Amino acid sequence: MKKTILAIVAVFAMAFTANAQDDDKATGQTSEGKWLIEANTGNAVLGTTGIYFTSFDGESVFNIGLDGGYFVIDDLAIKAGLGYGTDSASDTSIFSYRLGAKYYVKSMIPVTLDLTGSSIEDANENPLWLGVGAGYAWFVGKNVSIEPGLRYNISLNEDFTDEGVLQLNIGFALHF
Repeated sequence: MKKTILAIVAVFAMAFTANAQDDDKATGQTSEGKWLIEANTGNAVLGTTGIYFTSFDGESVFNIGLDGGYFVIDDLAIKAGLGYGTDSASDTSIFSYRLGAKYYVKSMIPVTLDLTGSSIEDANENPLWLGVGAGYAWFVGKNVSIEPGLRYNISLNEDFTDEGVLQLNIGFALHF
């Protein structure tokens, strides 16, 4: 628990460090008509469009996916994502999808709201989550940002699980 709290504090402290960005540079990257392609770290519990790999006791789970978005107005992108993964323990395939929006407050604090779901091969129930997240966009180049953040996922399928999931993610985005 201490590590989780420390990680949360570190993410938000990063948002207020001396790494403040030039407003013109950030605004240009999140302005109307621009595109966004991103890869995020993921969570095996959710079924995700993120990237992750876990291995424990000879069993492994991996997923790979991407999200893409289009800025319909300055700082607001409508997004969609797809992911595919496998679980060697149950020998199943997992197809994941995401639809949502991402708004950059002051062109550097991304806030997200999206629906994430999965179709798990031979499963009786599949997960469906409403996700809310916030973070910090550190623009390291003209077209690249690193976006650490926190995300809370609320289960919309009580037959799958009735518990929410808190995530610490790191996203890597291309803006063009």
